[in-house]
Amino acid sequence: MSGLSDKVKGTVNKTKGEAKDQFGNATGDTKLQAEGKFDKLKGKAQEKIGEAKDHFHNDHKD
Repeated sequence: MSGLSDKVKGTVNKTKGEAKDQFGNATGDTKLQAEGKFDKLKGKAQEKIGEAKDHFHNDHKD
C-alpha cells in the first residue's frame, strides 16, 4: 500500500490549518489560530508518514 492517501490527507490538513490560522489571526480568535496550527502540524506528520510508507514500499518491492 502506498503512502499517497496519507500525503493527500496531509496536504488537505495543512491547507485547512493555514486557512484557520489566518482567519483566526485576522479576527483575533486565538482558539481558531491554535486549531489551525494544530491542523498544520497534523498535516505535516501525515505527509511524513506517507513518505515513509512510500520509502518502505519502494525498498521492499523485490
